[in-house]
Amino acid sequence: MITRFVCALALGALAVGCAGNPRVPVTDRSSVSKTDLPNTSYRRNAENKKSHVVQSGDTLFSIAWDAGADYQALARWNDIDPPYIIRPGQRLTLIPSRRNSSKNVSPAKPKPSNKLKTNVTEEVSAVADKPFTGGANSWVWPVKGPILKGYSASGSNKGVDIGGSSGHGVRAAAAGKVVYAGSGLRGYGRLIIVKHDDVFLSAYAHNSKLLVEDGQSVSTGQQIALMGDTGTDRVKLHFEIRRRGKPVDPLKYLPARP
Repeated sequence: MITRFVCALALGALAVGCAGNPRVPVTDRSSVSKTDLPNTSYRRNAENKKSHVVQSGDTLFSIAWDAGADYQALARWNDIDPPYIIRPGQRLTLIPSRRNSSKNVSPAKPKPSNKLKTNVTEEVSAVADKPFTGGANSWVWPVKGPILKGYSASGSNKGVDIGGSSGHGVRAAAAGKVVYAGSGLRGYGRLIIVKHDDVFLSAYAHNSKLLVEDGQSVSTGQQIALMGDTGTDRVKLHFEIRRRGKPVDPLKYLPARP
């Protein structure tokens, strides 16, 4: 009887313990293939970071690109003047605040009484914000190949993915200056960012080899890298155009495909 009573108590305790601790599902990680892994390449400030500590190899442009911010705004928020020199260990704020968003902003001027002056001011502003044409009235395709994935307005793909062969030449889509050449941005592999003017930047990701350096000027159609699969699951070029820090559909700027 005593033995049966003890066994009954033990079974009761086990039943209570199982009821209070529901089974936790187990995932077999060994069955996940490379293509099943989540794509983290094109998130906008994916971790919603409010600040960034500068690492070796960072540039103001690469930090702004990763945060989805306009590099000029980022410079203003952090009191950084051209040529936008930053140093390892420096902490940069990545979000606007009432204090830093008002920095370096000229006070509002009274409206001119002369209507002609107003029209001239508006005209100059409009000209300055026209789409960059690369000095040849058009952008050019960085590589020739099939479109593997197009631009997504929802943000799942901030550019276009173009297929090709490993080692195939990647060319600058327009003239400008290289403001980042490295592999410090997660998911982009070996990456080049080119500044075309105060409005437009372009990026070339997943290269196997970079042929240009930070600060180097490039011309439209100049070979700047070799195609590869760094940071991704197949050989391709991920190409982006950003207007004042915001992604735009490259197909609206590139010429019609031949």
